[in-house]
Amino acid sequence: MITVLATGPQTTVQDVRGRPGRADLGVGVSGAADRRALALANRLVGNHGDAAGLEITLGGFAGSFPTTCVVALTGAPAPATIDGRAADLHRPVVVPAGAELRLGTPPTGLRTYLAVRGGIAVAPVLGSRATDVVAGLGPAVVAEGDELPVGSPPTHPVPAVDLAPPPRADGTLRVVLGPRADWFADPGLLLRHPWTVTDDLNRVGFRLDGPELARAEAFAGVELPSEGVIRGSVQVPPSGRPTVFLADHPITGGYPVIAVVVDADTDAAGQLRPGEQVRFRRAAEPLPGARPNRGT
Repeated sequence: MITVLATGPQTTVQDVRGRPGRADLGVGVSGAADRRALALANRLVGNHGDAAGLEITLGGFAGSFPTTCVVALTGAPAPATIDGRAADLHRPVVVPAGAELRLGTPPTGLRTYLAVRGGIAVAPVLGSRATDVVAGLGPAVVAEGDELPVGSPPTHPVPAVDLAPPPRADGTLRVVLGPRADWFADPGLLLRHPWTVTDDLNRVGFRLDGPELARAEAFAGVELPSEGVIRGSVQVPPSGRPTVFLADHPITGGYPVIAVVVDADTDAAGQLRPGEQVRFRRAAEPLPGARPNRGT
């Protein structure tokens, strides 16, 4: 059991997989905004891949552990203490019985993930323990005073890991243009210009500030019937400033999607915070400085 003493701006229960394959029923996938960070935290404590953990936005979480637990913190590097003593991230850490774990505000990134050996054992809804803040599926957003159940620990030992290196991110997101790139006079502007993350940001997605992505003359004033959207969709409302969808995105949208962020990069997108710059590049383009593969 974890007794929640503070939640910070927002803490939710999440798992990696979410609820895939139910869009025809109006159910979004949801799950962790940074799946690779939660997956790493689970690996560090020896959990099964479907174990649920806590997604903590901009730190500020505090919890009391009545029994001894093994935990791991990954994602945004929020400074952590256990009963006032500094605790490491990206490695298994023992929280003694009766101790308090507290997180400060991370200097970079947005979301920190807390995995506890045995997982957060709330009841699954439609096969997942993830909180979908838009649809209201899954457990409620974590609140001060909540008591979160912890499942039985796995029978295998805790992995012998000194420190797992965090993934690097440089603010570049790979995209595939389309399906509605032809609705815009200059879709390449999305790739050529840097964009700034605004403070209009949550688990649904985030808005970007930059030049206007103007409609092509043929589509000026044209309304698009609602069509399916996926995680990573870059949708452009009438303002011409794009919105990037994240984990709790709607399953349909009525604004044209100029591009889609490749799935592997949506985890990095989930760590972007207001004021940061973003650049998009075509998924087929090599990374800067990469050597071409000339074969053998």
